[in-house]
Amino acid sequence: MKDDSLLAHAGRHPFKNKGVVNPPVYHASTILFPTLDSFHGRDPKVKVTYGRKGTPTSHALEDAVCALEGGAGTVTASSGLGAVTTAIQACTKAGDHVLITDSVYAPTRLYMDKMLARFGVTVEYYEPTIGADIEKYIKPETAMIFMEAPGSWTFEMQDVPAIVSVAKKHEILTIIDNTWSAGYFFKPLSLGVDISVQAATKYIVGHSDAMMGVITCNEATLPRVREAAWLLGMCAGPDDLYLAQRGLRSMGTRLRQHHENGVKLANWLKNRPEVTRVMHPALPDDPGHEIWKRDFTGACGLFGFVMNEVPEKALAAMLEGLHFFGMGYSWGGFESLLIPVNPNSVRTAAKWDGEGQTMRMHVGLEDVEDLILDLEAGFERLKQAL
Repeated sequence: MKDDSLLAHAGRHPFKNKGVVNPPVYHASTILFPTLDSFHGRDPKVKVTYGRKGTPTSHALEDAVCALEGGAGTVTASSGLGAVTTAIQACTKAGDHVLITDSVYAPTRLYMDKMLARFGVTVEYYEPTIGADIEKYIKPETAMIFMEAPGSWTFEMQDVPAIVSVAKKHEILTIIDNTWSAGYFFKPLSLGVDISVQAATKYIVGHSDAMMGVITCNEATLPRVREAAWLLGMCAGPDDLYLAQRGLRSMGTRLRQHHENGVKLANWLKNRPEVTRVMHPALPDDPGHEIWKRDFTGACGLFGFVMNEVPEKALAAMLEGLHFFGMGYSWGGFESLLIPVNPNSVRTAAKWDGEGQTMRMHVGLEDVEDLILDLEAGFERLKQAL
């Protein structure tokens, strides 16, 4: 089944639900058992035992995402960060050493430094484009390598197959944050990655109105991730699960438009005198383009660029007057966003070499010509404020 057909049908069983097209929303904590055998877990037909351990609502989304990512099973979490931290805790113990890409999502880094290290795990960051040379950082106690492709804020591509090859040689688990591709444009488990996590808050939900995380595992890691989620009390709310299912059905169509709009705006920005650099792996002159072309089938609407250094009052004049581009965290919704970022505030293995003001842009589903006119007016305000 092709991905677009899968998105429309996976996880749905209308005739098990009186013909209803969309899986119903189950609000549940207590689940009643019809027999003592089922209460004691001796009836294999009983799949729902407690609200936090899953309901038909969560199972429907998990089955659909699992089919999309090509895993053995998917576990839902209350947020993207919840998915990341649950997966990491499932794969680590006191005394372990872990390797994390230096371009990782900033809250993931904070969790590593402030929480995981507290429990006796040694955290070390590596340069994102290291590829097979990551082997020089491997220690006898290395238990896990965490990747993100492309990287947050700076959009470096990682050579996932090369890193996975080294990891397998040393029997090390690999996890990747696959939010940028939404599991649609990139299939890391098919390349040997053990666990793929997503902030489903982004493109799976797609409408900026629900928090959600998903963890898709291979057969070997699924039991430990399920156990970690249960022991950590991790679960997602039924209404958010429903919104994620609803968003998933149109995700392929939305992502193709995000790709088209994003590439158009990235190319337009390259020709602006205010812009010194655009970071978008789908552009042929991007340093990570060949890896992106080899491993990915498309790009989402999120990328970065660097402007000439400007005073904050000029940047404020530009951003505060924009009509279509909002200033806000998160991304992946139908609306466009533009924020300033400082990668060096969250880098330790390799200094970010962007000379000027780094920006992160999410290109939504608006008409590109409207977005260009909005940015043109913004750049004019910036110039007038200098």
